Amino acid sequence: MTAVAKKVSDQYEDIDFTPLDALAADEVVTRSPVRDIRLPSGRVLALITLDNGRDHRRPNTIGPATLTELAHTLDTLAARASAGDIHAVGITGKQYIMAAGADLSDISKLGSKANAKLIAQRGHQVIGRLGDMGVPSFAFVNGLALGGGLEIALNSTYRTVDASAAAIALPEVFLGLVPGWGGAYLLPNLIGIENALEVVISNPLKQNRMLKPRQAFEYGIFDAIFEPANYLEDSLRWADGVLAGTVRVERRNEPGRIERTVKWPVAIKVARGMLESRIGTVPRSPYAALDLLEKARGGTKAEGFAREDEALADLVAGDQFAASMYAFDLVQKRAKRPVGAPDKELARKVTKVGVIGAGLMASQFALLFVRKLQVPVLITDLDQARVDKGLAYIREEIGKLEAKGRVDADTASKLRGLIHGTTDRGEYADCDFVIEAVFEEVSVKQDVFAQIEQIIADDAVLATNTSSLSVTEIGAKLAHPERLVGFHFFNPVAVMPLIEVVKTPQTTDAALSTAFVVAKGLGKSAVLTADAPGFVVNRLLAKVMGEAARALYEGTPLMTVEKAFAPLGLPMTPFQLIDLVGWKVAAHVQDTMARAFPDRFFASDNFHRLAELEQVVEKDKSGRVTGWSKAAEKVLKGAVGSTPATEAEILTRVQDGLAREMRLMLDEGVVPEVEDIDLCLVLGAAWPFIDGGASVYLDREGASERVFGDTFHHPVIRGIGG
Repeated sequence: MTAVAKKVSDQYEDIDFTPLDALAADEVVTRSPVRDIRLPSGRVLALITLDNGRDHRRPNTIGPATLTELAHTLDTLAARASAGDIHAVGITGKQYIMAAGADLSDISKLGSKANAKLIAQRGHQVIGRLGDMGVPSFAFVNGLALGGGLEIALNSTYRTVDASAAAIALPEVFLGLVPGWGGAYLLPNLIGIENALEVVISNPLKQNRMLKPRQAFEYGIFDAIFEPANYLEDSLRWADGVLAGTVRVERRNEPGRIERTVKWPVAIKVARGMLESRIGTVPRSPYAALDLLEKARGGTKAEGFAREDEALADLVAGDQFAASMYAFDLVQKRAKRPVGAPDKELARKVTKVGVIGAGLMASQFALLFVRKLQVPVLITDLDQARVDKGLAYIREEIGKLEAKGRVDADTASKLRGLIHGTTDRGEYADCDFVIEAVFEEVSVKQDVFAQIEQIIADDAVLATNTSSLSVTEIGAKLAHPERLVGFHFFNPVAVMPLIEVVKTPQTTDAALSTAFVVAKGLGKSAVLTADAPGFVVNRLLAKVMGEAARALYEGTPLMTVEKAFAPLGLPMTPFQLIDLVGWKVAAHVQDTMARAFPDRFFASDNFHRLAELEQVVEKDKSGRVTGWSKAAEKVLKGAVGSTPATEAEILTRVQDGLAREMRLMLDEGVVPEVEDIDLCLVLGAAWPFIDGGASVYLDREGASERVFGDTFHHPVIRGIGG
């Protein structure tokens, strides 16, 4: 045993882990049975197969009881290795699954920061043993490997991966944590700092992006990659070659002295600057991970593991992690079982989709429908030139997907063949589901639907993508308004996972069920809302943007307004968001909300004058707003007051305004429960997990108590503290 390895194992020997037993009571234990495999050379490899006894729909997870069993297994194998009975240890998973990481289901039972630290220490003690078995250890990653599942591999001496594995990732930062079982130290020392920054920080912040096996292999996370047909056999043969010395393992991305002394600190500095620019300084986990990666360039493994213990304990005990787990539960469970959705057996089978319009939004709809549903999709417009432009866009995007390997040549050809464009609206006759993407004005949508209704079948469903108009009013001139639903996408259409499905008082269960089934077919999460101004997301974003505009027109400097919103942790500042969605769209939404609720929402005619400008704000390279354009300064001159608000005043107004609107939305029955509001915000507005949507944050900040004398959650969702 090396001196460094001895320190790693010794530092956990005298710790009492019995407080973790409270978490083990309801744990689905992942067992670690062993079988000896005699390799072609005659050597014996003891192979552990992680298996929780469930099928692939319930991945292996790692909790205290799992770690206890694995510890006994590894102790036994270490003794056998010492006696010369085995020459190597291997670890793999049940079919399709290595492990989906730590079992976080009962984390609230920890009760204290000290107990939270035990979770990190126990993982290091047990999983870290794979690097100290007395014989080489091999991780054969045959499927999904997330978090602790990947850290099992990182702690092993050698690693192979199945080319068909579903995903490889360290997603902890996405959940408000850091890789705490060796990942933050071992990964950068294996694949270099830049690759590690991508895996540990950048990917989790990009909607929890994960690696495909080939990418993970190219990064250097794995030493070999094999096809699924003979994955284990090929891995064992390869391992035998490594043991015999006939296979040479090259760690091509392992950092050298120059990278550690020169490149490493520069990469950390650049990453810190990008984080501050992109997400501000409110989220704790990305910066905690960055600090761990920075310090990983020096010191021993024992020191690196000790730093992970402290960082993980600090985060697990905090409010942001508690909020993140609440939000994660919404996305993983509530989003998959939409509240209020009628029985799917009532849905009309959709064999052809019609999209009214051929502009950019309509073309994006058509592309998504044809990709996901793979049924004929029709687009129409007022003239053939617009139709042709829309078709060209769709075909070009399919070509890009093919070039990236997202679809194969046969599928790309099939998708192109399923798209059809015309000026003849008579071709809507055999469409089962027709959605409009025309100008955001009630009369325009009414006229379009009135024409289409005369053509389509009696039971065909009509859908409007309006962002804030009344769906009931849009359907007022229909002979059968009961077939109309709101089907509100979010931009960018292909990426944002939410669809607000809007029910009017007339909408039938059959139409509603069809909308939910279609949304699921598109790979989206649907949330049912009543027909209320702005529905959920735009109503609350309009409150945020309106309070920013109110402060501005009172005379508050632009950058003061922008900075005031930082504690919310939103991915964009208010005027950055307005610039993204479009000033005309923002002005229209503000007018809609101010007409509906004039006492609570702000609107200004001067805002429309700004919206007419070619450029309203100046921005830096990262997209952050830095000031007004010269043209905007002229428009604003004389329109702003002389009573500026402070950052604290603006933040309090926004917090209280959001709490008030959310309470009213619940009282009005816009959605059944506050969880649905939070789910909409997380999925449709990229509201941070660390806020838990908005309700958890507003409770914690006292806004709920200030506004309606109560809280949204009982008890308030907070961290376990010290």
